[in-house]
Amino acid sequence: MTKPLRIRRWRVLVAAALIPGALIGIGGCDSKRNSITGPSGGDASRIVVLGDSLALSPTPAEAFPAILQARLDDMDADRAIVNSSVSGDTTAAGLARLGAILDDPPGILILELGANDGLQGLPISTIRDNLEDIIVRAKGEGVRVLLCGMETPPLHGIQYSFDFHEIYPSLAAEHDIPLVPFLLAGVIGNPSMNQPDGIHPNSAGARRIADNVWAQLLALIQ
Repeated sequence: MTKPLRIRRWRVLVAAALIPGALIGIGGCDSKRNSITGPSGGDASRIVVLGDSLALSPTPAEAFPAILQARLDDMDADRAIVNSSVSGDTTAAGLARLGAILDDPPGILILELGANDGLQGLPISTIRDNLEDIIVRAKGEGVRVLLCGMETPPLHGIQYSFDFHEIYPSLAAEHDIPLVPFLLAGVIGNPSMNQPDGIHPNSAGARRIADNVWAQLLALIQ
């Protein structure tokens, strides 16, 4: 994520990003109900991460996709993770880049977008529609999608934060895909897990994010 205009206010309110998850239930959808059945139509040896700077921090070599790759290598999974993330990407930007990814469909798409949309206060319907378009188009090519849930602080009102929270579990349920309830669980608001900006994970934070994603990813590849 690039630093938006309200980044200083965001740092002050960073703990409030957990409000929707805490009050609604951070668990989101039932992962068993959202498990995907049937063979993948994409290249099962490749996993693409479509994300923003949260998938590139603190450096691409230390970010959570690289950690996931190391874990897959340790178990001889014969899977290659391609980190197709761009700092500052919104869901619209990710959707615009999806065509190039689907020209050679991977087996799994880890969809990690929405944080920048929320910080910018983009319309909830727009965010949801963009994520849904990505999911539908990817599944149409036989790609299994792992959706990474996000929260947003109440910079644009508490109702906006609640509505933003609902995007991810509702999409996971509607499209029968697995969900990481909150990508930054255990990271957001924890100084030991973040860089000095209070937004982007450090190496310890990246490892925790990888922990949050790992169980769902492992279920997909097995």
